[in-house]
Amino acid sequence: MSQRMILNETSWFGRGAIQNLVTEISRRSFRKALIVSDKGLVKCGVVEKITALLNAAGKEWALYDGVVPNPGITVVKEGVEAFRNSGADYLIAIGGGSPQDTSKAIGIIINNPQFSDVRSLEGFTPTTRSCVPIIAIPTTAGTAAEVTINYVITDEQRQRKFVCIDPHDIPQVAIVDADLMDAMPAMLKASTGIDALTHAIEGYITLGAWALTDALHLKAIELITASLRDSVAGDAQATEQMALAQYMAGMGFSNVGLGLVHGMAHPLGAFYDIPHGVANAVLLPWVMEWNADYTGEKYRDIARAMGIANAVTLPLDSVRKLTVEAIHQLNRDVGIPATLRDLGMAEEDIPVLTQAALADVCTGGNPRPATPEAIETLYRNAWRG
Repeated sequence: MSQRMILNETSWFGRGAIQNLVTEISRRSFRKALIVSDKGLVKCGVVEKITALLNAAGKEWALYDGVVPNPGITVVKEGVEAFRNSGADYLIAIGGGSPQDTSKAIGIIINNPQFSDVRSLEGFTPTTRSCVPIIAIPTTAGTAAEVTINYVITDEQRQRKFVCIDPHDIPQVAIVDADLMDAMPAMLKASTGIDALTHAIEGYITLGAWALTDALHLKAIELITASLRDSVAGDAQATEQMALAQYMAGMGFSNVGLGLVHGMAHPLGAFYDIPHGVANAVLLPWVMEWNADYTGEKYRDIARAMGIANAVTLPLDSVRKLTVEAIHQLNRDVGIPATLRDLGMAEEDIPVLTQAALADVCTGGNPRPATPEAIETLYRNAWRG
């Protein structure tokens, strides 16, 4: 059986890595950038750190800062129009998953205009041309959108999120610099960090997992569980470890898929605008508990990566329970809300959320086949706590 790995052409890591931006632009003979970001990152000065480098090197740029959390079809269409009006020939995505995903959609549509309705991008998109070149500069340690071949867009009219999977959308360059992540609020560090942990755990147990991605996911689990608490507390070295770990998780899951946690989290973002990482965090231990009997010895491996005592010698059932409880405890330690009720989810919406989760492309990768009854029960468990 053959296996495929798609990664960035070039990636830079470590504090100060952003200083390589101009070199990468010049090496590729790019002429003018459209920077895609949000107003918050403009206001707090993060975007200015990038534009200062461009200005000093005499590089042209324009700015689209209309990205919002859980970006929708309207935002993508605005970004496409901004690109066409700017005269740009490449994109610089600055921010977390929302600017990264928006950039991918913009870049794909510019070079594949038959998908300009945006909705037709859903699923395994049959594009024929690579997207406009993207230089991805993440400012959160979580989504790994800078290295993945997928992105998520919200259909505002239909109140649903849809996942787009396309090898043509991967950024040419990723610059992962923890200097741009230190100022993240503690809650954002927590939610994006658990998002990265969810990527690593789901990627490790998903049906498509294999040896190379297993190695990436287990190391990511080790680094995240060792560093997230300290990163949330403001430790700079821990934040740098998180920046690396989330990228490693992205390298893996982008190529093998995810599972039911993501399938259930996407509708929560579409219905209630709940931050994606927070939704994942609340759901993760409940879905892990439900999946346990379908994962063989993999929870033992996860427990070892997490540093759980006696993970090698304890009975498997005990290890599985300890692993799930360790995720609950990590959520508590970093301030994740305890239940979906705390996030504003309405219990009466569970049937329609369930149908959306069943239709989500991530759900098909889950190691245990998902039924409507099981998903409804999981939503209720996470709602009640």
